[in-house]
Amino acid sequence: MNLPRRQFLRLAVGAAALPVFSRIAGAQGYPSRPVRVIVPFAPGGVTDTFGRLIAQKLTEQLGNRFFVENVTGASGNIGTGQAAKAAPDGYTLLNAFSSLVVNPTLFDRVPYDVHKDFAPVTLAVASTTALTVHPSVPAKTLSELVALIRANPEKYNYGSAGTGTQNHLAGEQFRMVCGVDLVHVPFSGGAPAVASVLGGHTPIGFVSSQAAMQHVRAGTVRALAVTSKTRSQILPDVPTMTEAGYPDIEGDSWVGILAPARTAASVIALLHREIVKTLALPETKEQLATLGYDLVV
Repeated sequence: MNLPRRQFLRLAVGAAALPVFSRIAGAQGYPSRPVRVIVPFAPGGVTDTFGRLIAQKLTEQLGNRFFVENVTGASGNIGTGQAAKAAPDGYTLLNAFSSLVVNPTLFDRVPYDVHKDFAPVTLAVASTTALTVHPSVPAKTLSELVALIRANPEKYNYGSAGTGTQNHLAGEQFRMVCGVDLVHVPFSGGAPAVASVLGGHTPIGFVSSQAAMQHVRAGTVRALAVTSKTRSQILPDVPTMTEAGYPDIEGDSWVGILAPARTAASVIALLHREIVKTLALPETKEQLATLGYDLVV
């Protein structure tokens, strides 16, 4: 379930072999105008939250505006496709989610080639998925939920941040490992998926711990387990899948920054340096920890 992260690193190695002509433009004077950061999911989810944090920090450090544009739809494919076709001048970036490398295996066609259309800037953070339920669901533990679903075939469905996201993969792992009958309902991001659980429309949700956090703390949704190896910093009272008795269900989501292929290596190096510097700041580390992110740079 950590294959997507390895795929990102493989992409980074491939970028090192780009033709020389893609590297000759310099970073002198960059950025001289606003930089668009495409987030291919709805506001409020794990990808969007990180994108806005980094955009704000880059704006402060580089003296020109970095702004987030949410381009949603097709499980992130629409926004990712726009970024792939953008001019390779450093003025369009993609705040990528792990679905970037999963979607080509799930869709007949995607509007990008993950190996040819992007130059990686940096892998940044990882986060865990939380299995949440509406308060009307009587199950208080994961085992009770499995028993409930088995006793009521074709009754329950679950929401995720979209087809191909780690949330979706965690839900399918749960479905297969536990042998339960569940229908997947994809949304355009983590926040809409949580909203559906809050409304009871999808009584079960596999969503990022960040998107679920405030609602779990408020008691408006209940979290039964997280998919990380260790407990979430922001949901410390929620057991891991292993602690709940299901060690075969595990995985995390990563978020990273990409630029269109053929973006000057000097621009990518500048962005990488500034983002890594930002992530190393004590106040940024504190913010990320509060939001439940794990640094992976």
